[in-house]
Amino acid sequence: MITAGIDIGSITTKAALLADRKIIATKVIFTGYNAEAAGLKVYEEVLKETGIDKNAVKKIVSTGYGRNSVEFADKSYTEIMCHAVGAHFLNPHIRSIIDIGGQDSKAILLDDSGKVKNFVMNDKCAAGTGRFLEVMARAMEVNLDEFGVMSIKSKQPSKISSLCTVFAESEVISLIAKGEQRQDIIAGIHESIASRISSMIGRVGIKEPVMITGGVARNVGVIHALEKKLGMKIEVSPYAQVNGAIGAAILAASL
Repeated sequence: MITAGIDIGSITTKAALLADRKIIATKVIFTGYNAEAAGLKVYEEVLKETGIDKNAVKKIVSTGYGRNSVEFADKSYTEIMCHAVGAHFLNPHIRSIIDIGGQDSKAILLDDSGKVKNFVMNDKCAAGTGRFLEVMARAMEVNLDEFGVMSIKSKQPSKISSLCTVFAESEVISLIAKGEQRQDIIAGIHESIASRISSMIGRVGIKEPVMITGGVARNVGVIHALEKKLGMKIEVSPYAQVNGAIGAAILAASL
């Protein structure tokens, strides 16, 4: 049976197609200003790329902040549930999930069967999210894709004391004016994110193995800083960015 998952996030919209619980295709596009249009577009594109007729897809589940705008979905579930299901599918041993999206971050604790045991979500402030990194990259005049690699080269990360996006940007501009090395400032930015995330994780507890999901998982600098702060290895799946869509597609199979 072919099922689909649509995950509409604040920055990107993702789709996943599964056939008998095996991943056959994923797709990521920018959400833009119209979540409903983004959901339809990503679904049509993933079908086109695989050559699968929409009538062959038996069930569709939506998730993400724009999940209720996917009118063609059979059901919608929260990101918490979909990320838990997706991570458990990718690695049944995972017990903790760190999900860093465009405008929020989450820490999810799973029980031995992969069910959500506890979670905490930061959706009130952009600090420590993908949007935060975008703002910092613009301030640094660095391509966001280069951010992670550059920070790894740092020998002495700068100190970024503010967790507020606006104040942190001003702090970064001041550090640039002082002549601090670019890679050191970027490493400092990643360390500030790691501090905020680790503080959030502390409210739910953390149990290894740990997996990171969401678009920020593509940033090796954030992974490095988190591993250093937490003192543990973090698993990064090749499907990290589309994990929520995969979880949605798995849930669709049980409808």
